[in-house]
Amino acid sequence: MNRQQQINDWIDTHFDEQVALLQQVLRVPTDTPPGNNAPHAEMVAELVKQYGWQAEKHAVPASTVRDYGMESITNLVVRRPYGAGGPTLALNAHGDVVPPGDNWTYPPYGGVIEDGFIYGRAAAVSKSDFATYIFATRALEALGVPLKGGIELHFTYDEEFGGLLGPGWLLEQKVTKPDLVIAAGFSYQIVTAHNACLQLEITVHGKSGHGAMPETGVDALQAATRILNAIYGQLPELKKIKSQVAGIDSPTMLVGRIDGGTNTNVVPGKVVMKMDRRMIPEEDPVAVEAQVRRLIEDAVQGMPGIRLEIRRLLLSHALRPLPGSEALVAALQRNAQAVLGEAIPAVGTPLYADARLYGEHGIPAVLYGAGPRTVPESNAKKADERLLLEDLRRATKVVALTLADLLV
Repeated sequence: MNRQQQINDWIDTHFDEQVALLQQVLRVPTDTPPGNNAPHAEMVAELVKQYGWQAEKHAVPASTVRDYGMESITNLVVRRPYGAGGPTLALNAHGDVVPPGDNWTYPPYGGVIEDGFIYGRAAAVSKSDFATYIFATRALEALGVPLKGGIELHFTYDEEFGGLLGPGWLLEQKVTKPDLVIAAGFSYQIVTAHNACLQLEITVHGKSGHGAMPETGVDALQAATRILNAIYGQLPELKKIKSQVAGIDSPTMLVGRIDGGTNTNVVPGKVVMKMDRRMIPEEDPVAVEAQVRRLIEDAVQGMPGIRLEIRRLLLSHALRPLPGSEALVAALQRNAQAVLGEAIPAVGTPLYADARLYGEHGIPAVLYGAGPRTVPESNAKKADERLLLEDLRRATKVVALTLADLLV
């Protein structure tokens, strides 16, 4: 029996076990916010013991996590060293998720299976790839042949907030320095590049006043309206900027949240806005931040009694292909063709992910894992998020075959 057939047969034989593991991974909530994610990591560490694996627990100090806006983070590293002469390949999936929200017809943490789909928050992005990567690694080791290099499973718990206390923490603390990374995917495509992201919190300070005597106050909302008009007035200009990366179009900018005022009959003394500016890989994040800050400040220039505070919430850099990623992409494409029966493109995505943090440390990283043909099919981050179980099976085969190409 050839290696490919052996791997595929092992995954088919153990697929019910893999699905059961995914159900367990889905059933422990990790809503972020509030971000109490250490219990999920403890559960996963116990799960992998059944395979004779030891998960290193890397807890981020509680004060650091609280200052960051979350409750608890324990990142896991499972090291599987083999022989000399090969690369160390990290497989990274994140366990933190956006809260379920409303309008579910299935329990969001139920792991319910119906008509060949598994339902639950993070069934597609990215708790599914806990199962993908664990079982791909087990299938590789079940070959029973000498292996070179090694695998590290990185299960991290800070993607929704930007990754700095997830992969960023492991890399900054020098816990790990793999040669290559496959990070959680969300569709059939292999993602080799993604956008950068700037998020700012803009606080407009004015002065409260009685609604019957508005001249006694300084209206922060009027000033905030000027800022909103300036931000949205830039959109036609951003549309003119085009990326050369397939799958990525133009930069975007929006205000996602506004809070302000005290009551209907009171001049608003303070308004807080949170904005998001996505940058294509060709843009310089430092220059973009300077431009956006200038745009905001100019909008309220000369307004008496108005004071601005602009606080950076996030500045994530783009993921770009690095030298050394070619062999990894080629292996994934070759094996995806064999398993899926179609050519799978390597593209960019307008999303951003914490895979970029590996790239910032000079480590070639691509995104590939269990997911449908297109992201919207999975209801990712919406009600009734789901994954076709056959797509889990197929992705596990593709990853396992790719591991074998690189490590046998």
